[in-house]
Amino acid sequence: MSNELKKTLGLSAAMSTVIGSVIGSGVFFKPQAVYEMTGGEPGLGMIAWLLAGIMTIAAGLTVAEVAVLIPKTGGMMVYIKEIYGEKLGFLAGWMQIVLFFPGLSAALAVIFAQQLTDMTGTPQFQLPIAIGLIMLVAFLNTMGSKTGGTIQTVSTVCKLIPLIVIMVFGFVKGGGGNPVFSPLVGEGVGLGSVIGQVLIAILFAYDGWLNVGAIAGEMKNPGKDLPKAIIGGLTICTAVYFIINLAYLWVLPASQLAVETSPASAVARAVFGDVGGTIISIGILISVFGTLNGYLLTGPRVVYKLAEDKTLPFSDKLAKLNSAQVPANAIIFVATLSGIYALTNQFNLLTDLAVFSSWLFYVLTFIGVIMLRKRMPDAPRSYKVPLYPIVPLIAIISGSFVLINLLLFSGGGPRLRAVVSLLITGLGLPVYYLVLKSKQKEIK
Repeated sequence: MSNELKKTLGLSAAMSTVIGSVIGSGVFFKPQAVYEMTGGEPGLGMIAWLLAGIMTIAAGLTVAEVAVLIPKTGGMMVYIKEIYGEKLGFLAGWMQIVLFFPGLSAALAVIFAQQLTDMTGTPQFQLPIAIGLIMLVAFLNTMGSKTGGTIQTVSTVCKLIPLIVIMVFGFVKGGGGNPVFSPLVGEGVGLGSVIGQVLIAILFAYDGWLNVGAIAGEMKNPGKDLPKAIIGGLTICTAVYFIINLAYLWVLPASQLAVETSPASAVARAVFGDVGGTIISIGILISVFGTLNGYLLTGPRVVYKLAEDKTLPFSDKLAKLNSAQVPANAIIFVATLSGIYALTNQFNLLTDLAVFSSWLFYVLTFIGVIMLRKRMPDAPRSYKVPLYPIVPLIAIISGSFVLINLLLFSGGGPRLRAVVSLLITGLGLPVYYLVLKSKQKEIK
C-alpha cells in the first residue's frame, strides 16, 4: 500500500472528515446507560458530555502530532510500536482485533436487533437478528471495498437526518419542564464512584476521533489547518451531542430516558407519534447498520496488517486476499469473534469493554508525544500540538483518571469489566511469544 497521498484536503473538507468519523450511533443509545448510572438524574450526564468532548479534543490534537511524525499505514498500533517497541505494538494491535473491533461490532448488532425487535414486537428474535446482521455485513464486505463505501455514504446521510429532526422539533414541540443540570446524581449514587463509568459510556459516542491524525498526509497545509479541523470538528461534535441531549430532556425526563433502550426513538415517538417515531427509528437503524459496516470494513484491515507482518498464528491464511482483492479470511475472523460476543446480548457491557481497552493505549500514545519530543527534538514536524505540554497533559491526566477511577473506585460490575478488558488484552502476550518462538525456529 502506497503512503504517497495526494494533498487535496482543505480546512472544510478536513473538518467534515473529523465530524463524519465521530458522529455515529452512541448519541442515539448511550443516554440510557448514562442516566441509569446517575440514578435517573440529569446533571452529571449533561456535564459529562462536555467533559468527554474536551478530553476528545485534547486527545485528537495530541495524537495528530504522532500521526504526522510517524506517517505509516496501521494507525495506533504502529505509533505504539515505534515509540515503545514490538511487544507493546503487537498488544495494541491484538487489543484492536480481539476486543475493540469485534466488541463494538457485536454491540452495534445487539442494539440494532433490540431496536428492530422493539419496533416489530418480536423480542424472541433478538439474538438471531444480531448474529444474522453480522454475517450479512461481513458477506457484503467480502464482495469488495466499493460495496462498503456505498453503504457508508448512504448511512452517513441517514444518521444526520434523525439528529437534525430531533434537535429542531424536540425544542419546538417539547415542554421544556424537566430538570437539566440538577441534581447531579440520584439518592444513594456516589458521584466519585460513578463519574468514570459515565465518561467511559459517553466516550463510545466520541469514538472515531483517532482517525483525525490519518488525514494529515492528505492536507494541503497540515501545520495550519489540522489543529483548526480538529478543534472545529470536535467542537461541533461536542455541541451536537450536548444540544441533542438537551433536546431529549426538553421532551422526556432523565428518569424515563434511563429505562428506554433507544432514548432517541422514545423522544421521536413523544414528538411525532407512533408513525413519525417509527420513521426516525428506521433512520437510526440505517445509521447503526452503516457504523457496523465501518467497523467490519476497518477491523479486518488491522488483522490483515498484523498477518502480513507474520505476527499472528495462521498469518498465511489471514493475509490472503480473495478475488475481489479484500482480506476475506480476516473479515471472517473478526465477524466470528463479533458473533461470539453478540451472544452476551449486552450493548453497554460490550462498548465498555472495548472503550476501556482502547483508552489504555490512547493514554500511552499521548505520553508518546512527550517521549518523542525528547527523543527526536530536531525531527521535522509539519504539525505540533498547540499549547504544548498543556494539551497533552490534559489528555494524559483525563484519560488516566477515567481508567484509574474505573479500576479502583467504581462498583463491582464496572470494575469487573475493566479487569476483563485487561485480561483479554493481556492474552496477547502468550500469543506474541508463541509466534516469536515459531519465527526463531524457522530461522534456525
